[in-house]
Amino acid sequence: MSGLFSRKPIAALLAEGENQGGLRRALGVSDLVLLSIGAVIGAGIFSTLGTAAAGEIKATGEVVRYGAGPALVVSFALLGVVCGFAALCYAELASMIPQAGSAYAYSYATLGEIIAWIIGWDLILEYAVGNVAVAISWSGYFVSFLTGFGVHIPDWLTHGYWDVHSSSDPAIRTLLDTAPHLGGIPVLINLPAFVIVMAITWLLVIGVRESTRVNNAMVVVKLLVLAVFVIVGAMHIDTANYKPFAPNGWRGIHQGAAIVFFAFIGFDAISTAAEETKNPQRDMPRGILLGLAICTVIYMIVGAVATGLIPYAQLKSADPLAHAFDVAGLKTFGWFISLGAMVSMAAVLLVFQYGQPRIFFAMARDGLLPPWASKIHPKYRTPHITTIITGVLVATAALVVDDDATYDLTNIGTLSAFALVCIGVLVLRFTDPDRPRPFRVPFVWFTTIAGAAACLYTMYGLPPAAWERFAIWLVIGLALYFAYGFKNSTLRRGRGPVELEPPPPIEKE
Repeated sequence: MSGLFSRKPIAALLAEGENQGGLRRALGVSDLVLLSIGAVIGAGIFSTLGTAAAGEIKATGEVVRYGAGPALVVSFALLGVVCGFAALCYAELASMIPQAGSAYAYSYATLGEIIAWIIGWDLILEYAVGNVAVAISWSGYFVSFLTGFGVHIPDWLTHGYWDVHSSSDPAIRTLLDTAPHLGGIPVLINLPAFVIVMAITWLLVIGVRESTRVNNAMVVVKLLVLAVFVIVGAMHIDTANYKPFAPNGWRGIHQGAAIVFFAFIGFDAISTAAEETKNPQRDMPRGILLGLAICTVIYMIVGAVATGLIPYAQLKSADPLAHAFDVAGLKTFGWFISLGAMVSMAAVLLVFQYGQPRIFFAMARDGLLPPWASKIHPKYRTPHITTIITGVLVATAALVVDDDATYDLTNIGTLSAFALVCIGVLVLRFTDPDRPRPFRVPFVWFTTIAGAAACLYTMYGLPPAAWERFAIWLVIGLALYFAYGFKNSTLRRGRGPVELEPPPPIEKE
C-alpha cells in the first residue's frame, strides 16, 4: 500500500499542460467569466430558488427543509463568502497548475494520489448527477414553453419510467397503464432531456471555440431575461412580503444556502479550462473571482425581488420566477421567463458537460483510468471519446430517471472537493514555498482554514440521505481505484504520463 499518498511533481503537471499535442488554447478572460455565468446562473435561480425560500414540507406536515424566507438574500451572501474562500484557493492553484484536471490535479500535487482519486471521483459525481437533474428540469420548461403555444408532446415522451414509478401524483402514475407497452413494460422516456444532452455533446466534440460562442450567446439571453424580471418585478414589490424577514432564523438561512449551493459551483468547471486558456496564469484567477462576484450579486438581487413580489411561501414551485409573475398577475411575461430558463439551463449543461470529460482526461493521463480516456480528436483537439461517453451516459440517465436527491449529491460531492482544495493550498505553502505563484491567496491561514470549515458547515445542512448515498459512492470509487488505478498509476510505477497522439497541423484561427 506504499505510495498511496505520493504527490505528483508540479513540474510534471506543467509539462502536460504545455504538450503540443494537447488541448487547443483558445479562451481569454472574458470567455472564462461568461462560462462562469453560464454555469452558475441556471437551475439555482430558475428551479430551486423557491424551495430555498419556502422550505419543503411533506404531506404529513413533517418539515424536510426549513426555508430562508426573504432572508434568502443572506443565504446567497453566505454562499458568496463560502465559495469566495474556495475560489481564492482555486485561483492560486489554477495560476500555478494550469491543468485540465481542476481540483483533482491540485490535490495530486498537494495531498497525494489517493486523495486526488477521491476528489476526481467526487467531481465525476458532481457533474454527472447534476447534469441529469438539470436536463430533466430543462425538459419541464421546454414542455411548458411549447404548451403555451398550443403544442403538446405526449406525456409518455416527457416522463422517465422511474419519474412516473416514484411519483405520488395519481395523474402521473396513470401513465403506467396508458403509455404504450413493449414486452409488457410501459414505454416512458424523457425524450427532450435526452435530445438536449446529445445536442450539447455534439457541440462540445467539434471544438471549444464553437462551444464558447454558443455559451456567450446564451449568457446574453439569460441576463436579458433576468433584467426584465428584476425591472418589472421591482415595480410590483410589496414590502409587507419581507415580514418576517427570517421566519426560521439562522437554521432557515443555513438550509436555504445548502439547497442552492450547487448553483454556485461554476468556477470549479471553469478551472477545467486551464489547458485551453491562452494566458492561464493571469486569466484563470480573474475569470474565477470576477465570475463568482458577478453571479453572487445577480442571485441576491433576483432573490430580493422574488421574495418581495409575492409571499415567500408561495414561491415553492418548479419554476419559481415564472410562478411569481403568475401569482402577481403578470402572466404576460411567463413565456419569456420560461424561455430564459430553457436557455439558462442549456448553458449550465454545456459548461458542466464540458468539464466532466476533462476530469476523465486528466485521470486517464495519469494511468488511473484506461488510456482511451486520454485520446484527443486529431482535428477538433477535444477529448472526444470521454465527451461522447459522458454525454451518452447522462442523456440515457435523463431519459428514464427522476431528479430526486440529485442536487444534494451534487452539493456534497462538490463541497468535499472544495474543502480539500482549501487544505491543499496551505499544505503547498509548506511543501513548496518557493514555487512561483502568479496569484497568492491573501491571509492564507485564515482563508484556507475558514474556507474548509465553511464547506464542512454547509455540508452539515444537507439531509442524512445525501451523506448515506455519498458514502456508497465513495466505497464504489475506492473499489475501482484498488482494482485498476492502484496497479496502473504512472506515478507509482515510475513512468511518464500516457502519451498523447502527435498533434495535427495547426489550423489558422
